[in-house]
Amino acid sequence: MPKRPSTEKDQEAPRLERLLQVRKEVAEHRPEFVRPESWRYDRLHPEWRKPKGLDNKVRKSIKGWPKRVKVGYRGPAPVRGYHSSGQREVIVYNAKDLTKVVPGKEVVRMGATVGARKRVEIMKRASELGLRVLNPQRLRVIEPKK
Repeated sequence: MPKRPSTEKDQEAPRLERLLQVRKEVAEHRPEFVRPESWRYDRLHPEWRKPKGLDNKVRKSIKGWPKRVKVGYRGPAPVRGYHSSGQREVIVYNAKDLTKVVPGKEVVRMGATVGARKRVEIMKRASELGLRVLNPQRLRVIEPKK
């Protein structure tokens, strides 16, 4: 029996899995980027800020100081924005946004500014459409005012 020619779809899944694995390996070797001197002063938060001082040790990449953020630490471009499950993440702010999500290929993440009432609506609609929500929270049911 002759083999059928492979299509792009057949090659896409293994390629995606391989790239996700590469991204995971790159992330394991990526250093934790902290703001210089944040460990010394309480007023400085550890979130990364670009070092700009003339004599800044991190800017000069002096040995013994934290690593600086550089483009070489990035993961593979084709899998940026993908969840570790291999599906693309879509941020949703209301129940209407769920109609644009493709089940099986995309997963839903509720926006950080979405309140409790809309979260309940989104969860109900997502379960009807068979969509996976990445950040479901245990919500108390809010009954509408009469």
